[in-house]
Amino acid sequence: MAVAQENARAEGRSFSPFWTIARRDSLAGFLFIAPQLVGIIAFVLIPLGLVFWYSLHEWNVLANTFTYTGGQNYRMLIEDESLLEVLGATAIFSAGLVILNMSLALLLAVLLNQKLAGIAIFRTLFFSPVVVSLVAWTIVWGFLLQKNGGINGMLLMLGIEGPNWLREETTAMISVIVVQVFKNVGLNMILFLAALQGVPKELYEAARIDGAPAFKQFRRITLPLISPTILLTSIITIVGSLQVFAQIAVLTQGGPGLSTTVLVYYLYQQAFQFHFFGYGSTLSILLFAIVAILTFAQWQMRKRIVFYES
Repeated sequence: MAVAQENARAEGRSFSPFWTIARRDSLAGFLFIAPQLVGIIAFVLIPLGLVFWYSLHEWNVLANTFTYTGGQNYRMLIEDESLLEVLGATAIFSAGLVILNMSLALLLAVLLNQKLAGIAIFRTLFFSPVVVSLVAWTIVWGFLLQKNGGINGMLLMLGIEGPNWLREETTAMISVIVVQVFKNVGLNMILFLAALQGVPKELYEAARIDGAPAFKQFRRITLPLISPTILLTSIITIVGSLQVFAQIAVLTQGGPGLSTTVLVYYLYQQAFQFHFFGYGSTLSILLFAIVAILTFAQWQMRKRIVFYES
């Protein structure tokens, strides 16, 4: 009898269902991430591989030739005399944009976090440039920054003769940075504002009872508690600053000289104006490496920046 029961239990184990609850849950999870995974493969990994493949060739569209050149394009990258100036302009643009954007966004968020009448109108006003067409925004600023444009017209009313903002090296870079800051500062402002509203009010009340001044409250309470948002916005802003193209193309076309020719615009010139698609692909690899290194470095710094990572 005992032998028969043991055999029955063994047969029951051998016919256990294949689609167990754990396997069904795993399948459901894979199906949910499948569209995103397919998108990453189709629009990120495959194009990235093709760019690297093109960087090893010289593709002449006009002559319809596709010639393998090995590391020739990478040697050109090292020997390119204009590249250092382009990288310098890129560094100046990115540093100026990140510092001004994040500082102004945090300041606006602190001011708009106050409970004042009509504050919602000001929030909408500062955020509205984010949803405006980028090209339309840039064209309008292009007219305002002309020698006889609106900016110089207002300065002339004050007895000041303004420069030709977009045709002088120093003012051209400043102008492009300011236009980009005003365009996107509202996005970081909203992120900072959401983070500020999540800070517990009890901490400020305790600090006031202890006699801490407002600046010390901001430094000791506000900044540490919104540090995750600061890390997020810094990554987004730095990566975005390295990908700015339309503003340069519309306002200055990289000039005067190479003073506002950032890496993305230089890449566009080499690939689509001079038809050096192989060298343009090599510049794309360089841009990808710079973005990856900066993002990785920021992520590694999170233990010093984000309070709960230490």
